[in-house]
Amino acid sequence: MHMSSPSVSNNELHQLSLLSHLNNRQLNDIQGTMKLVHLAEGEHLFEQGQKADRFYMVRSGQIKLYRLSIEGSERVIDVIQPGQVFAECVLFLDNGRYPVGAEALNNTELLSFDFITFKNVLNESKDTCFQLMSDMSMCMNQYLDQVDYLTLQNASFRLVNYLLQQVPDDHKIDESCVIQLNTSKSIIASCLSIQPETFSRILKSLKNRNLIEVNGKAITIHNIADLKAIAA
Repeated sequence: MHMSSPSVSNNELHQLSLLSHLNNRQLNDIQGTMKLVHLAEGEHLFEQGQKADRFYMVRSGQIKLYRLSIEGSERVIDVIQPGQVFAECVLFLDNGRYPVGAEALNNTELLSFDFITFKNVLNESKDTCFQLMSDMSMCMNQYLDQVDYLTLQNASFRLVNYLLQQVPDDHKIDESCVIQLNTSKSIIASCLSIQPETFSRILKSLKNRNLIEVNGKAITIHNIADLKAIAA
């Protein structure tokens, strides 16, 4: 891990919804304790249970959030993409600890924000407090949806639904669609709580039914309507 002082404009920080309501003085305060973090592929940012004092935004690359069972098996919770903020939910816990581990899936650059500095800014900005609550509520709803998928639906439904979520909202239902998986199939399988061999079998079954074509990370959905019928 390599850390340095970032060269980031206030305009770039303003693009983050969490910081969009702050004035230049408040952004300058945040910049005073902000760090630029460089991680190589496979390098860990923090471990599950480690004391938390900072939250992060991915500028480039990808971060895998995961939990380890008592037996040491890994379960991927989420894959954080460029522009996304993570670990801010620990901000209000006294002596809080990261509930997950974080690992770089490829060479990754992050902005690191200090909890204490951000709390001081929150005391001055009611709009930022509400924005933080909105972001955290949205995150909670997403994880509740994920719990539904993992506990109430079978593996085929979870994978089909995941593929459909990658289709742009404005894509015509009667046209084929090529989607690009943004991470490895093994990571996606873990996120969906599917064994890798089961994941491969489901993809093969969908291909045999002429619903999809698989070429590496590129998946062509031949018939979106039929795939939606399976999800329904």
